[in-house]
Amino acid sequence: MERKRISSSKIRGVGYDPRAQVLEIGFNDGRVMAYSGVSPEVHRRFVAAPSPVSFFEDKIADDYPARRV
Repeated sequence: MERKRISSSKIRGVGYDPRAQVLEIGFNDGRVMAYSGVSPEVHRRFVAAPSPVSFFEDKIADDYPARRV
């Protein structure tokens, strides 16, 4: 999955597969996590958020099942 670069203190890039509803987030520490069941709307709001880290922590981190990629 191709990831788009994000200007953030903790997040390096974000990829999204709308058919599978999987959001991949690459962190600056080298981890890549895949979050399942993320709707296209949540993805859109995440990449458009003024603070992607805050949006991630508030709306994604604890709300969706995750696995390390």
